[in-house]
Amino acid sequence: MISLSEVKMVRQRIQIKKIDNVSARQVTFSKRRRGLFKKAQELSTLCDAEVALLVFSSTDKLFKFSSSSMEQVIERHSRENLGKLNDQPSLELQLESGPFATLSKQLEDKSRKLSQLRGEELNGLNFEELKQLEKLVQGGLHRVLRAKGDKIEKEMIALKRKEARLMEENLCLKRQIEVLTTGQTHEQSSESPANTPGSSAAPSEDCQSSDTNSLLELSLAFRKWI
Repeated sequence: MISLSEVKMVRQRIQIKKIDNVSARQVTFSKRRRGLFKKAQELSTLCDAEVALLVFSSTDKLFKFSSSSMEQVIERHSRENLGKLNDQPSLELQLESGPFATLSKQLEDKSRKLSQLRGEELNGLNFEELKQLEKLVQGGLHRVLRAKGDKIEKEMIALKRKEARLMEENLCLKRQIEVLTTGQTHEQSSESPANTPGSSAAPSEDCQSSDTNSLLELSLAFRKWI
């Protein structure tokens, strides 16, 4: 004999979501549709209710059920909706007394205050209202100046950091130039006429021109960094 706990373990709650498999979806649609129509028929019989159902499948096929005449049920539904529309107030009355009117008035007040902050539409204000407006303008100006100062301070900090980075790069470049210049000086002093047979004591014109070009390139690069 199967216990109640085992029955609960066997039955699982079906997750309500779209079925991806087309064949399984069609089978489920047929079963659920027949069950829905059966429940509608039972409701009509047990409670003497007038029931009408219209169901369109995913392939646009129409299925319908009605406890009496489908046309009579639809006509009755239309009369009910028409009576409700007649009982409702007109659209103009709703706009005048509903939330739209409140929002419209609030928008008008905000627009007028904004114009007054810009120095417009001041003729209708009395002395106290002008004083209050002056305080608002001064407070807003103070906040603008403070935000401007914070922005300038941040930009100055960024520029100082950039300056320090460039100075460090220039210092590194100077050291590299000094190392290259010192190396070339040692190479020139170590050369002698005996080391190169058949050559004169002075270096050739090609070597002098090459060394001069190298020094000029390093000097130009150094000036660009500075």
